[in-house]
Amino acid sequence: MPKAIRIHEWGGPEVLKVEVLPRPVPKFDEVLIRVHGASINPLDWKIREGSRRAMYTLPYHLGCDVAGTVEETGASVKDFSRGDAVYSMIGREGGYAEYAVAKASAVAPKPITLNFAKAGAVPLAALTAWQMLNENGNLKPGQRVLVHAAAGGVGGFAVQLAHHLGGYVIATASARNHDYLRGIGAQEVIDYNTTKFETVVRDIDLVIDLVAGEVQARSWGVMKPGGMLVCALGPPDAAKAAAAGMQCKAQSVRPDGAQLREIGALIDAGKIKVELAASFPLEKVGDAHTLSETGHVRGKIVLTA
Repeated sequence: MPKAIRIHEWGGPEVLKVEVLPRPVPKFDEVLIRVHGASINPLDWKIREGSRRAMYTLPYHLGCDVAGTVEETGASVKDFSRGDAVYSMIGREGGYAEYAVAKASAVAPKPITLNFAKAGAVPLAALTAWQMLNENGNLKPGQRVLVHAAAGGVGGFAVQLAHHLGGYVIATASARNHDYLRGIGAQEVIDYNTTKFETVVRDIDLVIDLVAGEVQARSWGVMKPGGMLVCALGPPDAAKAAAAGMQCKAQSVRPDGAQLREIGALIDAGKIKVELAASFPLEKVGDAHTLSETGHVRGKIVLTA
């Protein structure tokens, strides 16, 4: 019987339990994936600690995105076969496991240049950045983009994708991450520990807000009239946006296999790099959460099964 990680109460990393559960059975439009890499996302530990308990019920099986091999397919699935190497944002649960199911429409071939651990780090974070820039941000070549928390999982993809799309990228991050961010496409980097970004930044077309709070409040003053702020941490302050003559949108990432195919092509072409901060075996999921909760991780953390 395969292993999986579930919680039966809200709390710290100690509530994460390794359990033996029946192997999932894919529905007609689903793919069963033998998981070799599963991503740790901040959403996971926010769910675990109970800050979003109104949206989730116990017991809860954590994990949003995986990479692995196809074990079984539903009757209507034509694009994938047993043994295919794939990656997917499977949804909001079920990824911390040896086996996971996903809608076939959410699955894409694994980038051939990535191992399973790095591939497992990609889907949710890269899709979040892709959708913030392309859909909600509608980024155009030559526009100025400010990416907050640029060295994190979503931020690193946002910097690279914005650069690929022709944006002029300004990133905020601690000093130790400046060389890394310049290496992946940031034209300017600001140390948020020593410099208030609003004192050195002007005429921003698009803000990628991965911090919210007072950082968001300070962002309105650096934007061009009619500029757009997209926030991945809940709805932005629409009243403050309107008062400043700006636009704003909230980003809620969705699974999308077609977009993952495009992202995978960029990875294999060397246009996007995947930064892996650490990997842990499934049984050490508590240690992985503890590291993620520090808030100072460059790139992504994954579980390997």
